[in-house]
Amino acid sequence: MSKDPDKLGIFVTTPQYWGHLLKIVEAAQRAGKKVKIFFTFKAVHLTKQLEFPKLVQMIPEADLAICADSYTCEGFDVELDIPGGMTPKQMRTQAYHGEILEECGKYLVL
Repeated sequence: MSKDPDKLGIFVTTPQYWGHLLKIVEAAQRAGKKVKIFFTFKAVHLTKQLEFPKLVQMIPEADLAICADSYTCEGFDVELDIPGGMTPKQMRTQAYHGEILEECGKYLVL
């Protein structure tokens, strides 16, 4: 599979850049780019932000995922505490991160 120049992959590892993340997604979508996001490590705490459902609505289900292992390590339950607007199948492994690397022509780490 070749990398699609119209896809932006975002690997989110820290909660520090929440505001930047929203603005990047909005700008990419205005530019006609498809965005794929994977939350891991401490960034899983962003799923508890009041604005998180806004992000969920902006990104198609198949293009937004949370690292299930990181979610568990940070004290959340992957079966009973799925973030609002998300489905259990969006609780993924690092293999999803690999898919982003394979698919997306542009890649950003926050």
